[in-house]
Amino acid sequence: EAPPRSGSWNDAPVKHGAGSVGEPDTAAANRPCVVVMGPTASGKTRLGVELCRRFGGEIVSAASRQVYRGLDLGTGKDLAEYGHGAGAVPYHLIDIADPDEEFHLFAYLTAARMALAGIGSRGALPLVVGGSVLYVKALLDGYSLDGGGVDAPLREALEQHSDEQLLEILKAEAPDVLARTDTTQRHRLLRALEIARSRSGVGPNRGPEALPDALILAPYYPRTVIHQRIAARLDARLAGGMLDEVRRLHDQGLSWERLEWFGLEYRYISRYLRGCMSLTDMRDTLLARIRRFCRSQDIWFRKIEREGKTIHWIPEGRAATAGSLVQRFLDGQPLPDPILRLMDIRYGPRGD
Repeated sequence: EAPPRSGSWNDAPVKHGAGSVGEPDTAAANRPCVVVMGPTASGKTRLGVELCRRFGGEIVSAASRQVYRGLDLGTGKDLAEYGHGAGAVPYHLIDIADPDEEFHLFAYLTAARMALAGIGSRGALPLVVGGSVLYVKALLDGYSLDGGGVDAPLREALEQHSDEQLLEILKAEAPDVLARTDTTQRHRLLRALEIARSRSGVGPNRGPEALPDALILAPYYPRTVIHQRIAARLDARLAGGMLDEVRRLHDQGLSWERLEWFGLEYRYISRYLRGCMSLTDMRDTLLARIRRFCRSQDIWFRKIEREGKTIHWIPEGRAATAGSLVQRFLDGQPLPDPILRLMDIRYGPRGD
């Protein structure tokens, strides 16, 4: 039996963690904002929480799968990081949708902008934290998307195409949408085509709801270290019950096909639970795919830098270094040049 619903992302107001989403306030939405992005397994949540505690902030999650209830270990919610009770750091856009609901970029932008406005109206510092680079970039650039819900007949027709065919269609019909789409994930391609075909015209890439004053921070580790961190985190989550989480979700009514849609961890653990691969093969394949995904994130970060945005990469995610930048940012002082730019780093032929 599926778990009961406990509120949906489009119910208002909705409480998330220790914070709540209030009515939008245009002036509040234009206040300073800190963004903590970066590759998977780099410690974004921990850094964001530490900055919140120092500066009286609230976190707006920018992790596309963490909106779903019950997807915990596989999405890396790490809710213990936020603390408990009166001293807990408020967070938003986590556990706001049931796993059988559709939640897409349009829904995210709607909910995130409302959360940011609510945080600003309370006089708190908003920190957008997460590794879904498309979501972060959409907030930074103020994407304005036509069409809210999923077009079921169109989706059914598009599902008949391969990923390569979807990419070619999007390239031909809406190159501007393609430029801001994560083409490594099939459901992103499908949603991009729905948006492209629902709109009446092509709008500007940077919209009126862009974040006008945002400091972008990102924990930095050499790629070899990130790969080691990915392996350690994966093994810890497997040992901590991630197999049981996927099994439980299936027992509660989610199909194997739906679980595969939720991304790498759910896809390969589902295949293991169905007997399609051994435990060792599942773990090794999953590790390789997560590392490949990490490299695809790297492409997005370089693209953001090439578009003229400054990312301050923080060695080992040191909170003291990040805190000094945030303090200068809030005081209106000039910020130093970033210590490195990812787009200037070159890797070997294997990307190591």
